[in-house]
Parts: sequence; structure tokens; C-alpha cells
Amino acid sequence: MGVHSTTEHRLANLVIIGAMKCGTSSLHRYLSCHPQIAMAPAKELDFFVKEKNWQRGVTWYRSQFADAPIRGEASPNYTRYPIFQGVPERMHQLIPDAKLIYLVRDPVRRILSHYLHNYLDRTENQSLTGALNDLPSNHYVNCSRYYWQLEQFLPYYSLDRLLIVSLEEWSTDRHTTLQRIFQFLEVDWVGDHPVFNGAVPRLPQKNRLTDMGNWVAKLPTSRRFCQWLPGLTERSGELSMDESLEQRLIEILQPDVERLRSLTGRSFARWSV
Repeated sequence: MGVHSTTEHRLANLVIIGAMKCGTSSLHRYLSCHPQIAMAPAKELDFFVKEKNWQRGVTWYRSQFADAPIRGEASPNYTRYPIFQGVPERMHQLIPDAKLIYLVRDPVRRILSHYLHNYLDRTENQSLTGALNDLPSNHYVNCSRYYWQLEQFLPYYSLDRLLIVSLEEWSTDRHTTLQRIFQFLEVDWVGDHPVFNGAVPRLPQKNRLTDMGNWVAKLPTSRRFCQWLPGLTERSGELSMDESLEQRLIEILQPDVERLRSLTGRSFARWSV
């Protein structure tokens, strides 16, 4: 299969734009194992987010990538509109020929996972019901409006430069999904790689940070160690969603999901919406 020529500029030509809690970390890891793909060592560069790393400049961004046919990064914040605005414009201004991958999953399950992530990290202190009390203009809900998020990119990137991958297909048929991704990127199939054939690693159960753990987590490079140090986490109960709240979310998300189905021609049959 053909391979792109390298460029002296060494800017990204692949961007995983999200969505949050849809497997972007796993895909970043898998792509890093491909000999023709150089993913940025640090996930979530957030370069095209004005409030994050845009001010670091193009020289900084270029320095994140090794020289390879495909140079990529993964930043789920790129599809957190309207919290972060102007991302597609900045991206197209710098890397107009890039290919984009957008990971999606059952939008209600994604909301639940997103909330749990924030709750355990103490960036969210409300109950699930309280955190979702401002429907339908809720930031958790907006991240699950996949068509709406894509709509921000479509004036700048045509559909043939965009690949949508569902977490459900990624979880149940990894090889076929990887084949589709590699074909999209025009790199060789390397299905015999041990990482591609091994079991998907399961992360240990994460616990909620204590007040002390939350303070320690704010120190440079400390957050990743907080889960393993005594006194910095506390066990949390099982998280469940009230049936009436779930039905309300389904009603709110249904129009967006239907537009996504129409755009992609795919059914996403395993979704609750």
C-alpha cells in the first residue's frame, strides 16, 4: 500500500479529534506501534485550543513530531465545542491536508463515563442528576452531540478526509477496525504486531481522590501517582443513571444521532439512542 512522502516541516498530518472517553488513548497507543506512524509522545497536545497551547507557536508544535510518513496527535478537547471554539479554523490554517479520526460511542454511555471521570478526579462534585440539571445545553451532553461537533469541521475538512470509528466496533473487532484505519491512512497492514494481537489491557478500578489527593494532584506530574498512594483516594459507590434521566437524554440526543446516521450511512445499531 502506498506511503505518504515525508516533509521537512514535520507538522501533523493526522489528528484524532476525539471524542472524550471513546478510546482515544488506546488508539494513540496502537498507532504509535506502527513503523510508518509517529504519534506525538505526549497525548493531548491541545495545540489548536486557544486557551491551552496555541500560544506556544508552530515551532513548539513541529517539535512534537518525529519524521515519519504519518505524524499524528490525539486531543479530545478539539471536539468540546462550544467550550473551546475556533479549533477547526486554526487547524485548517496550519494543516489543511491533514486526515482526521473521530471516535464515537453510545452517546448516553459516553456521558456517564465522562461524568465518572470528572467525579473521581474531583473536577466534578455534584451528583449525576445535579451535573445534568441544565439540559439540554449541558457540556456533558454537548460532547455527545457527535454530528454537531463534526459540523464545526465540515466547512474546512471534506468527508473523505474524515474517518469515524465507534468504540463498539473497536472493542469487538479490533483487527478489522485497524485495517480500516490503516487503509484510510494509506500505510501498510502490520497485523502480526504483538500489541495488535495481545489482549486489551484493563485499567485497575479507579477511586475518587480525597481532599488531600486533590491537592497533591495539582502538583506538577503528580496526578498519575495519586491513585496508588495511601490516603489520597477513597472508594466510591456504584454509579447508576435514573431511568427517567436516561430517557430524557435519549430524547435530547436522538436528532443529533439521526443526523450522524444520515451523514455516515451507518446504523450504530448497538446504541441506546
